[in-house]
Amino acid sequence: MRDQAEPGGARPRQHGGVTRADNRETDALPPVDFVNKLVPTTANRLMALTETSRHGIAVAICLLALGAGAWAVTGQVRRAAAEPQPNKPDSGRTEPSRTASSDQAPVKLTPSQQGQIGLETSVVEAAPHPEQFRAYGAVLDISRITELTNSYANAQAQLQTAQAKLEVAKSAFDRTKNLVDSAALPRKEAETAEGTLRTDKAALAAAESQLRTLAATAQQEWGPVIGRGIVERSPAVVRLIERDQFLVQVTLPPGVSVTETPRTALAQAPTRNANIDLQYISPATRTDPRIQGLSYFFSAPGDSGLLPGMNTTVYVPSGTTYEGVFIEDTAIVRWQGRSWVYLRVSPDSFRRHPISTDQPVSDDDYVVRDIPSGSEIVVRGAQVLLSEEAKSELRSGDDND
Repeated sequence: MRDQAEPGGARPRQHGGVTRADNRETDALPPVDFVNKLVPTTANRLMALTETSRHGIAVAICLLALGAGAWAVTGQVRRAAAEPQPNKPDSGRTEPSRTASSDQAPVKLTPSQQGQIGLETSVVEAAPHPEQFRAYGAVLDISRITELTNSYANAQAQLQTAQAKLEVAKSAFDRTKNLVDSAALPRKEAETAEGTLRTDKAALAAAESQLRTLAATAQQEWGPVIGRGIVERSPAVVRLIERDQFLVQVTLPPGVSVTETPRTALAQAPTRNANIDLQYISPATRTDPRIQGLSYFFSAPGDSGLLPGMNTTVYVPSGTTYEGVFIEDTAIVRWQGRSWVYLRVSPDSFRRHPISTDQPVSDDDYVVRDIPSGSEIVVRGAQVLLSEEAKSELRSGDDND
């Protein structure tokens, strides 16, 4: 039997006994089998969607980061533009150039402290000085010179012996010949004396040839000056043999030549800092195979610290001049493998300044190009300033700690 219609003509519908509050019938619940099939399919779709979303999210994050960076840079530019600009230096004024010395912190000493350490300064002026090339020196072993000198002396003694024998043989032959002519002796005695004379003449010729050969060998190996000294046993060669002096072969760099023959040179001894005066002897008869440059023979004092087999740096005058200031050895300090001097920058301040010591002029004095003419340098007390500078650096380091 049909249900009676409610007023208004609306009749509710029932599905599974569930009725909506708004008098409309709700949808019926799906069957269990249908739900079991639907859930895995939906999960797979959601997982795929999630993986795709991950890529999208990553791209979005990158875009946001780029946008934030651009915004920050734009903000910095705006702030920099808003800040007042410092006054620019006058373009017509020349700024002082920074040198290596300007990087060094000045050392300050009061006038009383300067007097206590005996500090002295001097104003240096540039002047023309002879330019020098840096060359390479090798102290030679002169055993060959000793051998040639002895061999020549022996050959000379043999020559003198042969000359004496020849004179005796000639006198004997003359006497025998006179006796044979007077019939006092048989002719056989004259023939014997003549044979002895000829033998002694041959011995003399051999001795003379040996002497000439040794003289020529000495000049070929050591040049005309030392070679003649070997032949004549000159005092210079005797000093070399007795080790009062050493023979130094000085070789210029390849392609370098001097306009005049160098009469002196300066060498650095490996055993000390002082320079050594070398005296010119002659051009060398051979070059150093390692360098392939022009070579000269020099002599060095036997007490200079050099020994045969040593290599040393030698400074040879080039024959030209250049402008530089003279620096005494007492003004130079060594620090961190370099040479320095102290320049006065104010009445109570001094600054360390690097110099090049490639132009020595004496034992420990140098001519320096990189110091302006008219500079005031410390000539006494530079080592004390270096000690004070080191103490200041240590104190500043402790303060930073």
